[in-house]
Amino acid sequence: MELGATVRERRKDLRLTQQQLADLSGTSERFVRALERGKPTVQLNHVVAVLDALGLELRAEVRR
Repeated sequence: MELGATVRERRKDLRLTQQQLADLSGTSERFVRALERGKPTVQLNHVVAVLDALGLELRAEVRR
């Protein structure tokens, strides 16, 4: 699943608004919107902060 879609789905499962997630992760609502839309130029440190606030983790795996 695409990262943005995963973030959106988890946020909604937790019944958080985009603003609430931004507050929890120390980012802006604008950043959360961009991440959920799949904007390719988002900052990795902010992505990690959002994932952490949602109880998610970022993993890298070897492509097969």
